[in-house]
Amino acid sequence: MSPTFLVDLAVGTVLALVMFGVGLSLTFTDVRRVFQKPRGFFTALSAQMLGLPIIAFIISLLAPIPDEIKVGFIILAASPGGATSGFLTYLWKGNVALSLSLTSINSLLTLFSIPMVVNIGLKVFLGQSSDLHLPFWDTVGHIFFITIIPATLGIWIRRRFPVTAEKISKPSKYVMLTLLAVVFAIKLFAGEKHGGSGLTTADFLQISPIALLQNACCLFFGYFIMRYMGLPHPSRITAAMESGVQNTTLAFLIASTMLGNQEMVKPALVYSMYSFWTACLFAYVANRMAGRKTTMQL
Repeated sequence: MSPTFLVDLAVGTVLALVMFGVGLSLTFTDVRRVFQKPRGFFTALSAQMLGLPIIAFIISLLAPIPDEIKVGFIILAASPGGATSGFLTYLWKGNVALSLSLTSINSLLTLFSIPMVVNIGLKVFLGQSSDLHLPFWDTVGHIFFITIIPATLGIWIRRRFPVTAEKISKPSKYVMLTLLAVVFAIKLFAGEKHGGSGLTTADFLQISPIALLQNACCLFFGYFIMRYMGLPHPSRITAAMESGVQNTTLAFLIASTMLGNQEMVKPALVYSMYSFWTACLFAYVANRMAGRKTTMQL
């Protein structure tokens, strides 16, 4: 097996474990409540599906960066929040059931939305189009094995064995944080022959300002659109995490494997270096301003 395959397998395994840990904090009632009062769900979903690509197009049209890099930012914006955003929602006391629901539904909708958004980006910035499409069963399998099945297993264990779930929950948070840091450090900083990205210092310096700007815009947009709709603070935190922490693994797959363009991969790589920590900073400040406990739920 190649080093790249092993690193990708490690990332997928860690994300599945993260979703299991998130599931330990939920009950089936929490999930059902999201769909009984769906205003928050549809507001956050619309923010992701419509708002984030619009933000990325505006920034890319104005940014002095190569066109292929611009398309990379469009791909990133079209990729929904994944397991990491769910974990951050949990750590910062957002609406975890809403986060899990958004991740599951959004991942299915990307089968149709990503080809459309990415092709618009290719046409606008490179004057070309692609027959890009996400493989249906591979995508569905990814959703179930990395998101739905681990989270559902965690919810079931919490329901059947609440004492055991409580004992597992706290130490698992520290383990998940450590594992996430290790696998993404390998992906970012290892050489290409060892499963890494091969990102250079020049790439980092060129892309970082735009990545930080897009990340900040997405975080603020997710939070304030929910505030405008009169939704409670935990749901605002959830929308911010889901909007600001993209599924960079999916963006890697689209740019590298499906489009075969390593330049388009770079925005997602740089973005993933910041998004976890900027999301934590945003949640800390937002919780403090709302009079909530400002520390992570560790």
